Amino acid sequence: MTETALTTRADRPTKAVMNRMITLAALAVCWVPGGCVTVTAPDKPIVINLNISVTQEVVYRLDGQAKSLIQSNPGIF
Repeated sequence: MTETALTTRADRPTKAVMNRMITLAALAVCWVPGGCVTVTAPDKPIVINLNISVTQEVVYRLDGQAKSLIQSNPGIF
């Protein structure tokens, strides 16, 4: 089997060169999208509308004697 130019030991990059290439590639990947993201504050204040309906239902129970007392004297309260 014959060796091609890509597989010879002399043509392979050294470990230092590979580390430098990986570092440059990582920096390029981090740098490219950096200009695409912008964060700005809104011009108008943020308004939150809370449409809440609060209803309260009061239920009371009276014994028979108290009920008849209230019916006989409606102005008591």
